[in-house]
Amino acid sequence: MAVSPFAQQIEEAMETLREQQAKLAEATSKLQATTVSVTSKDRMVTAVLGAQGQVVSLTFHTTAYRSMAPAQLSAALTDVLNRARADMGAKVTESLGSFEGLGETLRTSMTGGTELDELLAPLQAMRPGFTAGARRERQEEFRG
Repeated sequence: MAVSPFAQQIEEAMETLREQQAKLAEATSKLQATTVSVTSKDRMVTAVLGAQGQVVSLTFHTTAYRSMAPAQLSAALTDVLNRARADMGAKVTESLGSFEGLGETLRTSMTGGTELDELLAPLQAMRPGFTAGARRERQEEFRG
């Protein structure tokens, strides 16, 4: 029995999806084990943060904090924690960046250049605001 081109396309898209799911699971696992460490400019304190921004540890390398005004100590801790969170955010973004556009890729693989595309062309042309070859933008949310 011959496999239809559409069935073949669906199988290829499903295989791509399975591959991406495996890659995402691996990336997620690596991220869960990732930490970042940032030391303050004066080398007084080091903050270690986990993947979800949780504080894993704060290590004071000097006793300078004992003589600091509360506002000064607070500012030093806030600065080191915010820099650590920014570093972790960059790591997360870098790790998951390869998945950007996956939905569009799957959608294109499902409808691009097939008999289904040809069948749907007249219906798509009837859609308000349709422009051939234009990328569809997300509809704005109604906030009536």
